[in-house]
Parts: sequence; structure tokens; C-alpha cells
Amino acid sequence: MMKMIQVRKKLENTWAVDNVTIHVAKGSIYGLLGSNGAGKTTLLKIMSGIYLQDDGEVIFDGNQVFENPSNKRRIFFIQDSPYFIPQYTVKQMANFYSQIYSRWDWECYEALIASFEMNTNKKIHRFSKGIQRQAAFIFALSAKPDVLILDEPMDGLDPVLRKKIKSLIIDEVAAREMTVIISSHNLREVEDLCDTIGIMHKGKLILEKDIDDLKSDTHKIQIAFKGPVPPVIYQNMKVLHKEKRGSIVLLIAKGDEEEISSVIQSYQPIIFDLLHLTLEEIFIYEMEDVGYAVKNILN
Repeated sequence: MMKMIQVRKKLENTWAVDNVTIHVAKGSIYGLLGSNGAGKTTLLKIMSGIYLQDDGEVIFDGNQVFENPSNKRRIFFIQDSPYFIPQYTVKQMANFYSQIYSRWDWECYEALIASFEMNTNKKIHRFSKGIQRQAAFIFALSAKPDVLILDEPMDGLDPVLRKKIKSLIIDEVAAREMTVIISSHNLREVEDLCDTIGIMHKGKLILEKDIDDLKSDTHKIQIAFKGPVPPVIYQNMKVLHKEKRGSIVLLIAKGDEEEISSVIQSYQPIIFDLLHLTLEEIFIYEMEDVGYAVKNILN
């Protein structure tokens, strides 16, 4: 398990990460979401041992991460802009990583090189951004880490490569119980991949929940009655947002789906639709709730 307990980190006199506690289960895929400047990249750098937190603990398998070489060899971090040693070719970079990661798998490396049709003798800095990112994934998967940390991992990749890399990640999670932590603005990809999500805003973690529980607990409801809406129907739900459009009332609400449906149906509505929200809609609502200016999810 990877966990952070009441972690704080100040950058340029601002708490980039402020009292964050996160638990990432072994073999899970954790999605880290948030507004721009929320502190996600700083959090990932603390988690990977690049930054030392000012307060709190970062624990992997019972041990601290920072200045712990044995733990760091089990963690691979692909940054938003992957870094490679200047002037190195793909093969030279692979040799470098093979000396750091004790589980480096040359057979896996060669298979991935063939699959991605990568020129191993070309200097990495001469590749496009998309091909550099492919190279980063080849190195990451060949290193066989226990924890793979990804910051905007699919940026610059076309849809075919996105699908291919997602399949490779899922295969590694299934085969070895590799743990994956992903920060991304592509909420549809996060929704497809992740078991759990955490949402950050202004350095704080405002929500952490299993994605299936989160989606099944939050609903978009559209109702209309011949007369006024019976107030009793609101007693079985937590109304997060309410809007009236003519005779139709639109709600965002949390609660048990069966209980909500049963109560509303008992009052014989002339219109009743209950839908689960997408992760993108839930994210937008949660950000609105903390005062972040975003569009109305009911549009």
C-alpha cells in the first residue's frame, strides 16, 4: 500500500499540498483529479520521492519513500514532460534504467520496442513529444515497478496508442498487482481505468472515494407533478443543486437510488427521470461546491 498521512508542502510561500491524506491499495488504479494549480504534480513528486514533504508521512510498504533507494527502485514516475539524459539514444537510456531497476526485463523491453516500432539507435531528444512519451512507457513497463506514477500520461498520443498503452497498464495490474496512480484532465480515461479517485483543490483533498460508489450515489433527477412538488420527496435525498425550468424541477442529489425512486413514484409524477452522473459531471459539481467557476452540469 502507498499512503500519505497529513502531508504538507510549501512552494514559494504557498501550501501547494495542505494536510493531504491518501490511501492507495495494492493492485489498484487511483485517479488524481483537480483544478489547474491544485497541487497534483507536487503531490506526485512527493509520492515518488523527488520532493521531501514539510510535514506528514509518505509510506510505501511500511517504509518512508524519500531517501530510501530500495523503495525508489520499486517506483517509476513518468512526468508530464518526461526527462531523459541529454543526447542519449533509446538503447543508452534503457541501459541506464537497467542499472537502477533490479527487476528490469530485457525480454519485455525488446517486445515493447518491436510493438511500438521504436528506433533504439536514435537520440530521444530528436523524437516528437508523442514518441518520447512512448519511449517513457517502454522504460516504465520494462522496469517492472510495483508502483507506476503518471502525470498526464496520454498527452500527445493518438487514440490508437492511448488504447494500446491503457491495455498494457491494465495487463500489468492484472498480472503483477502493480499499483498505478494517474493524474489527468481527461476524465473519460480516468473513468475507464480507475478504481478510486481523489479530487484536489487549492492544495487540499476535497474528496476520495471508490468510483463505482461515487457514481451510484449521485444522481441527476428530472421531475414534474400536476401540482407543486411534494416537499416530502426531498427527505430521502441530500439535494446538492436544485433548479426549476417551467414546470420541471432539475436536481442533483445523493442518496439510495431505490429509496428515491420509490418515494417519488408514490406521488405519481407526470415526468420522472433518474440518471447517474458521469465522472466529469460529478467533478464539475464538486468543484462548483468549493467555489471553482465552472459550467452548470445541468445544461
